[in-house]
Amino acid sequence: MMMKRTLIAALIAALVAPALTGCVAAVATGATVGALAVVDRRTFGTQTEDEGIEWKILGQVMNKYGDRAHVNQTSFNRRVLLSGEVPDEQTKADIEAYARGLPNVKQVWNELRVAPPTGLQARSNDAFITSKVKGRFVDAGKFRANLVKVVTEAGAVHLFGLVTRAEADAAIEIARTTSGVQRVVNLMEIISTEQARALDVPPPEPAGTQQPAPVR
Repeated sequence: MMMKRTLIAALIAALVAPALTGCVAAVATGATVGALAVVDRRTFGTQTEDEGIEWKILGQVMNKYGDRAHVNQTSFNRRVLLSGEVPDEQTKADIEAYARGLPNVKQVWNELRVAPPTGLQARSNDAFITSKVKGRFVDAGKFRANLVKVVTEAGAVHLFGLVTRAEADAAIEIARTTSGVQRVVNLMEIISTEQARALDVPPPEPAGTQQPAPVR
């Protein structure tokens, strides 16, 4: 029964996650944007650029290749990971060239595979692995879990973030020892402890804890 529930949850996650991602990008204003900016060491401008880069690549792939290619595009701090499946080497090269030619893109990792698009079961398994890794980040409590972005493709876990060496080492070890992970690809950028402190924004105080204004 537990295995059945787990499989159902993974299937739901795989189906719902892409839609949620699109919704977040479309309505990322006001409180949503403020919350994202608080928990991310990237500047708000960089976060916005990363969203734009992802949407441009997605639009290009959908318009040119349709369902012949299954491409996941992840941009973090203007560095782009291309993963998924494409029909041939030329398509793989063309998508990489398009990504490299976009304004503000600093680096591209092309992990596209020439293979038929994966099915629901494979994508559900990747979504389940991602959720397990993120959950273990939280349970371990060795760093703020939201600082490390996790992308799983064909069992390979890719880690992004602006992190200290200690945070990176902890994230890699946790991901490496998570069941189902085939390999860990470290794409994190290392910053000093001093830089991390300067970039971290203290979380907002809970409602009702603000000091009252002095009476004049």
